[in-house]
Formats: sequence, C-alpha cells, structure tokens
Amino acid sequence: MFSLPDELRSLLGAFERRGVSYALCGGLALAVYGKPRSTLDIDLLVLAEDLDAALAAAAEAGFDTPAAEMAFARGAVHMRRVSKFIPDLGEHIPLDLIRVTETIRLVWDQRLRAEWAGGSLWVVSREGLITLKRLRNSAQDLADIEFLEAPHAG
Repeated sequence: MFSLPDELRSLLGAFERRGVSYALCGGLALAVYGKPRSTLDIDLLVLAEDLDAALAAAAEAGFDTPAAEMAFARGAVHMRRVSKFIPDLGEHIPLDLIRVTETIRLVWDQRLRAEWAGGSLWVVSREGLITLKRLRNSAQDLADIEFLEAPHAG
C-alpha cells in the first residue's frame, strides 16, 4: 500500500547513503510545522553542485522518470522534476529537486534538523518556507503563508 511518508523515508535514506545534502520544503515541510496537507509530491532543496548525485540517489529510490527543467519566480528558481510510478495509485508521484540559487541561498543556510516520524530530517526553516511560498505565490501558497505566520502555528 502506498505511503508518501514511506516514500520520503526511502528517498532520504538514499540521499544520506550518498552523502547528498537536502532540505525538505513544500507541502510536506508544512506538516513539520503543524499543518498536514494532502499532497502527492516531494519537494527538496539541493545544492546545484549536488544535482547529479541527488538524481542518482532519487533513481536508487525509484524516482527515475525524468521531466524537463522548470523555472519560476521570473527565472530565479530552477527545479528538476523526476517521478516514480506507483502501481497502487496507477500514476506517477513527482519529486521536485529545487536547486539552491543566489535568490534562495539564505533559505538553504537557515535549514534545520527536525524530528519526524521517529527520526529526523533536514527541513527549511519556517521563515525559509514562507520565502519559498512567496516566490511561487499560488492561492495554496498564500493560504499556507497565512498559517505559518499565525501566532498559533507549530
């Protein structure tokens, strides 16, 4: 049976075995801050110089279907998507590898180690997650920012 947390755990194990630094961001990072949200993708920040190693680690975890490179925030943020076919779902789940650029270097520098599912992982800080969501600026991102900025948040 498909479990996104299990897929993430397997993926991060491959990253750690290969010595690839990362920071969880996106919808799964939001869960670290107390707002679980239905999502079927994994978003990780990676250093530009580690992209090939990150792709190799992703392939080790079954994320081996490539897609074109994408950019957003007027080209300031670059993302490489790969996906994994999940037979239980009958579809692919995406992994977005977001390269650390000058625009988001501070987000990377402020990442932290967080407790998660009986272990720990690297995640962008609350402020870093807000920064990334402001760059993308979708309706969902704006709702997520509102949660992250609320006094009660995580």
